[in-house]
Amino acid sequence: MTGTFDILGGNERREPELPANESSRTELANTGYELFVGALSVLSLVNIVLALLLRDEALQTVVRVIDVLLSVVFLIDFLARLRRAPSRRDYVFRQFGWADLLASLPFPQFKILRVFRLFRVARLLRRLGAGNIGRGLIRDRAGSALMSLLLIGVLVLEFGSLAMLALEQKAPGANITTASDALWYVIVTMATVGYGDQYPVTTGGREMGTLVIIIGVGIFGTLTGYLANLFLAPRSEEPQAAVSLSQDPRLQLHQLKALVEQQRVAVDQLARAIEDG
Repeated sequence: MTGTFDILGGNERREPELPANESSRTELANTGYELFVGALSVLSLVNIVLALLLRDEALQTVVRVIDVLLSVVFLIDFLARLRRAPSRRDYVFRQFGWADLLASLPFPQFKILRVFRLFRVARLLRRLGAGNIGRGLIRDRAGSALMSLLLIGVLVLEFGSLAMLALEQKAPGANITTASDALWYVIVTMATVGYGDQYPVTTGGREMGTLVIIIGVGIFGTLTGYLANLFLAPRSEEPQAAVSLSQDPRLQLHQLKALVEQQRVAVDQLARAIEDG
């Protein structure tokens, strides 16, 4: 339990302790973000298989570059969870935080540990419940859409680059022949910059380039709208004594009962102080 200052009583009071089966809910961040991290975990495991199956060096390089990008995301996620955890010791040693840390390192021998991250996200979302997941996604439609588009962007960057290499690498007159060529082409095409230094020469490559352009316009258009809403939308005024409640109605009831009891005790103390005075 954590201590806060009681407004009515003037003394330090204790926050209501969560039930044991609800304590893991505090690990959850935004629902859309949890789904995003879970999807990236699946992608990282798929990349382990791709690294073993692909024989072409350029294709393997694309997978390795994306894996480094995922490692950076996982490391940031680990630091955020460590900062948010009620008990950092419990998170590291009892909730497999050590596995998150090792799995975020871009070393082949630690990549399989990313399965722990996937299992934990699945466990947290299962305890939250399908109804609460749906309501959370609807409540934060802008954030959920942003996470979805970021995931699509990562998928397009990897598989678009792999597809461009497979279609263009051995074509006569091709200029997309290496991993860096493919990654560069997909990035500038998604950003709708189109420098023209790299371009497809096959019909299949041009069709793939058209698809990347369309997806890129959607991603950056949505990102622009999200940022505009974030910085320009008026913010609602927060009450002086805000109460943070869980999305679960049963847990809300438990918290409210505890808060009402605390305030009743504080009112009784204040009344006795007035009578004694």
